[in-house]
Amino acid sequence: MPELRKDPVVGRWVIIASERGKRPMDFPHRSPVLHGGFCPFCPGNEDKTPPEIFAVRPQGQRDAPGWQVRVVPNKFPALIIEGELKRRGVGLYDVVDGIGAHEVIIDSPEHTRSFADMSVAHIATVLEAYQVRQLDLAQDYRFRYILVFKNHGEDAGASLEHSHTQLIATPIIPKRVVEELEGTRRHYEIKERCIFCDIIDQERFDGRRIILETEHFLVISPFAARFPFETWILPRRHEPHFHHVGEIARLDLAGVLSTVLRKLNLALDQPAYNYVLHTAPINTGADWHFHWHLELMPKLTKVAGFEWGSGFYINPTPPEDAADYLRRLELGPRDAD
Repeated sequence: MPELRKDPVVGRWVIIASERGKRPMDFPHRSPVLHGGFCPFCPGNEDKTPPEIFAVRPQGQRDAPGWQVRVVPNKFPALIIEGELKRRGVGLYDVVDGIGAHEVIIDSPEHTRSFADMSVAHIATVLEAYQVRQLDLAQDYRFRYILVFKNHGEDAGASLEHSHTQLIATPIIPKRVVEELEGTRRHYEIKERCIFCDIIDQERFDGRRIILETEHFLVISPFAARFPFETWILPRRHEPHFHHVGEIARLDLAGVLSTVLRKLNLALDQPAYNYVLHTAPINTGADWHFHWHLELMPKLTKVAGFEWGSGFYINPTPPEDAADYLRRLELGPRDAD
């Protein structure tokens, strides 16, 4: 029988349409589209991007080959970094000047190597680049939030095949983050506990939605999953900010990401996906009740009229089934590190 499930953090309702019960082989196999031709992210084309902001470069000079990870401003930014932040009213409406930062983290110099195919050590280096940029941008008093996200594949919104991540710093806290902040704060005020810590305890007790567990992380298909095979990576240690994660936990996270992405590739024939890093705001005071985490969503279904009209999501794959399938899936020799 179908169920309506309520997300315990933000109060969002989801329909688990078990009557439609889709398994991995029931989804259309849509591998990310490959874009041929010129790539501005490849080594040798450094002069075709804006000058780099940061790079992990064992050899060579700035804006030249020899890098492992490279960060550049987005050539077509959603927000611009130059200028004073001004807030004003236009009659009934509120307007804030489009001040912010929009950066691209080029994950690797290798054009055809996906994030899932990179070594654990290299993924850890990419994660460290996220932290370096977050720490630097957090010093800018104009910014309130730093969003890190990856679009992999055309169906997920990627415009270039070369693996990359994006970072956008905004002068306001995004609505979805505000909803999480309000949910975590409300739970703490009532119970004096972190709701994500409670979710971790509940999921470890229940066990049905666990995909993977390591010393530092729990990977689950969330109770009120919006999408088939939606996956959350939760740090077992309470910490509001991702940029405070240390070297050992960062390496563990890299291994977890590698394993999860490889399992999803094997189960779903290399799907397009988005992942979003949820971390506490900056320059706003202590958000001690927040718990950073990473949400990963394969692009297997479409958001249509009912979702837009109701705010509900319809998920045809119960999260318990998705977690069980991924948990049991063993990586072969070619898929393992």
